[in-house]
Amino acid sequence: MSDTFALVGAAAVLESGELPDSVIVVRGGQIEAVGAAGEVSLPAGARRIDAKGLLLCAGLLDIQVNGAFGDDFTAQPDTLWRVGELLPRFGVTAFVPTVITSSRATRDAARAALAGGPPPGYRGATPLGLHFEGPFLNPAAAGAHAVELLRSPAEPDADVADWSPASGVVMATLAPELPGALDLTSALVRRGVRVSAGHSTADYDQAVRGFDAGIRYVTHLFNAMPPLHHRRPGLVGAALADERLTVGLIPDGIHSHPAMVRLVAVAAAGRVSLVTDATAALGMPPGASHLAGQYVVVDATSVRLASDGRLAGSALAPDEALRRYRAFTGCSVADVVATMTSIPARLLGLADMGVLRAGGRADLCLLTPGLEVAATFVGGRSVFEAPAVAAQ
Repeated sequence: MSDTFALVGAAAVLESGELPDSVIVVRGGQIEAVGAAGEVSLPAGARRIDAKGLLLCAGLLDIQVNGAFGDDFTAQPDTLWRVGELLPRFGVTAFVPTVITSSRATRDAARAALAGGPPPGYRGATPLGLHFEGPFLNPAAAGAHAVELLRSPAEPDADVADWSPASGVVMATLAPELPGALDLTSALVRRGVRVSAGHSTADYDQAVRGFDAGIRYVTHLFNAMPPLHHRRPGLVGAALADERLTVGLIPDGIHSHPAMVRLVAVAAAGRVSLVTDATAALGMPPGASHLAGQYVVVDATSVRLASDGRLAGSALAPDEALRRYRAFTGCSVADVVATMTSIPARLLGLADMGVLRAGGRADLCLLTPGLEVAATFVGGRSVFEAPAVAAQ
């Protein structure tokens, strides 16, 4: 494809809403111009791509991916590039590889795999840095995490002292009620790590103290935490009520009932970050799979530990997450798309991603009106075309 091209005729999904019959000019991997037909001139020699009948949005960001296509990042951290190469088929242009509770050796291996960079000829989604979900979680809310590997925030492993975006760590999930959690939160925030509350039994006051210390996200709201109660709002109620917080949500209808998804869409409008919490089961047929060395069973709707049936991540595709959220909530296309573009980009401080604007990175996704992926571009390069689109 030419270094300079224009996507013409799509309904562009902007932060302000849809712009019908748009023209998006891309040059050198960046968005050069965004506007309506007749307002934007095509550069001489630019390739014209007809996108009429489609929606055009910023590329999707999935900020909680444990693995996919048979690969698990906790068991095999070096597979993050292999998974990343396949994620664009779901519209994903950037992702946060998530390593659940594990040993220091595993975390070191994950950082080394990220630092080693992509293999030659890589044409996949961009890993934005690692999310360490654990080991500073409450054993009473461990979920599928290995309890024997959990640690106290007051006695962290030595590697935690250099967790930072510069060393490959962009996010950490911890339970704010644990001893030492607030001090660790403050230290991580000073280094630029986004700290999330999760796998927690925190009451309302403990949650708010965590927010005051710098927590700005909640990992898979409702799951691995006490349920919302009208006299004991807990972490869920604290997060929904606090404008500082972005809430992560798995909208598969299983991790959270569709009615609760609708409630979150209203209570935390503009602050909902849809995630898949995808495991190695994503992109694979139903049957046996694995998560961090544990056997899981995958059916048409869920991923559960083989030992006791507890939920253990999902096999939800990112574009399917958008479709289900739209079906459950009735939100506008612009509001639905924002949950996997501008909202997570804002959380992570990514000024050049998540929105269609001149000067931004040309990570783009073409969607059908039904929110199915038609094509994906990473850094201005076409990395995926659905067969029906390629045949046109």
